[in-house]
Amino acid sequence: MVSTAAYAQTAPDAVVKSAVEGTVSAMKADPQARGGDMAKITQLVETRFLPAKDFQRTTRIAVVGKAWSTATPEQQKQLYEQFTLLLARTYAASLSQLRDQDVNFKFAPVSVPADAKNIVMQSHVLSKGGDNAIDYRLTKGPSGWKVYDIHMMGAWLIQVYQTQFADQLSKGGVDGLIKFLTAYNARSAG
Repeated sequence: MVSTAAYAQTAPDAVVKSAVEGTVSAMKADPQARGGDMAKITQLVETRFLPAKDFQRTTRIAVVGKAWSTATPEQQKQLYEQFTLLLARTYAASLSQLRDQDVNFKFAPVSVPADAKNIVMQSHVLSKGGDNAIDYRLTKGPSGWKVYDIHMMGAWLIQVYQTQFADQLSKGGVDGLIKFLTAYNARSAG
């Protein structure tokens, strides 16, 4: 298991590389994950990749407008938990497609000024399917560099979810968004 403390003083490119390659290596080493067991792949994502993520920031940005700041602490907790679960399962589903492929990761070198608080880390996933660019937005906080957004298939994930969440917020407010996420996660668990 990789702890959050392990990422505390690590360079941003090393954080991304360790999280991504560590998750894929663990997936390939596990017979259940290699066989396509989504629960096992999700568990590996939760233990290997999630410690490198700043889901609090991701959630705050994805929940558009004043919805986050006007939500109660309990609503914020529920939004955070449900969105984290959604993203973990989304990432696991994406990784499951790589489970039986030889995959190489190329990470672009990054020069990080000492006072930098936000950077974009560029990478490429090379597989039988081709060369897919994936970029990671990272922020530096008290516990070091953390990923808070991922760009793949032509879109930043936060922007995709902002659009979906805005629609749900306009229909049912914060409680409506929580119900939507909870119902979606319950359906995708089966």
